[in-house]
Amino acid sequence: MDSTTAHFLHNSKTSFIKRHALIFILFAQSLSFTVIAQRKDNGVNLVKNNSLQGWKKLGGRGLFAINNGVITGTSVVDSVNTFLVTEKEYGDFILELDVKIESPFSNSGIQARSHFGGGQHPGKVYGRQMEIDPSDRKWTGGIYDEERREWLYPLTLNVAAKNAFTVGKYNHVKIECIGNEMKTWINQVPVAYLKDTVDRSGFIGLQVHAAGDVEQPGTKVYFKNIRIKTKNLLPQKMPEDVYIVDTNR
Repeated sequence: MDSTTAHFLHNSKTSFIKRHALIFILFAQSLSFTVIAQRKDNGVNLVKNNSLQGWKKLGGRGLFAINNGVITGTSVVDSVNTFLVTEKEYGDFILELDVKIESPFSNSGIQARSHFGGGQHPGKVYGRQMEIDPSDRKWTGGIYDEERREWLYPLTLNVAAKNAFTVGKYNHVKIECIGNEMKTWINQVPVAYLKDTVDRSGFIGLQVHAAGDVEQPGTKVYFKNIRIKTKNLLPQKMPEDVYIVDTNR
């Protein structure tokens, strides 16, 4: 082999190695950027500019206010259940937020894919609700169908999750609605697993419960860090020992 041919082959080999090394580096950077983007994709904050823009009050005369990004609901006497709901409707989503309720003699909830009014529900919010129940019953995380079918997933079906919620401190809530499935978690503890074909979309709502014989007027519930994710949803698997309610069976 003459020197010219050897030089050509050496340069070709070097160029091949450099070219493929560059491709590998670019691929690794792209993969890294994708992983970082996925980690940062925590959804959209539903509270913007420390205001209730994008929300509206429905139902009763309960009070809602916002301060430093925290929505506070206060119960009042002589009122039906009151809701602060999103003006936008959602289909499939993963919702996460932090909730605190200050009294065991109170009650609240988070509506999912819900609706308002109509011939059968004049002046009222109706639809599936993740219960917030600080009473001795401890059914927080259960699923109740507001103004319609009532209890769909009481915590008699998952007694192990009854102590997941703590009164007087912020608790992390996760609600997953994908397809016909609704799942709930309280402080990372899996609570309810429902399969139900009723309601494929609707608004999200925060409840101030009506004050009555049990629920005290003037009690407060706090909501913060309300984020919703609607794209690239990955369902979280429930443990096999969590009972599944299928309303279509």
